[in-house]
Amino acid sequence: MALYYELPVYKDTYQLILMIYGFTKEFPREYKYSLGQEMKRDVMELVRSIYRANRSEAKRQFLEEYLEQFELLKLEIRIAHDLNILGLRQYAAVSELMNNIGKQVTGWKNHAAKNE
Repeated sequence: MALYYELPVYKDTYQLILMIYGFTKEFPREYKYSLGQEMKRDVMELVRSIYRANRSEAKRQFLEEYLEQFELLKLEIRIAHDLNILGLRQYAAVSELMNNIGKQVTGWKNHAAKNE
């Protein structure tokens, strides 16, 4: 079992955390403590799910939880973009990273399902 912080998906998710925290710092006050806080909470939950999946024999459950939180975060990011809080370049950068993360987690989940 690899250490969770050495996994490529962990490293990418950590990059996502840094991006989200950087973005939300610049949110208008009206959204900083609502949408911004939700985004930060959801992205931190992703790291917890990676840790739990890496430690557990039943990885699929935690990876499914990851994907559920991931979809919520994608929606929140889209809302931030649609409200013109998140610029096009920021949105494109975070979307590309999230696409890469989604592929990794889906592949991990499919591999875990075969081994159960």
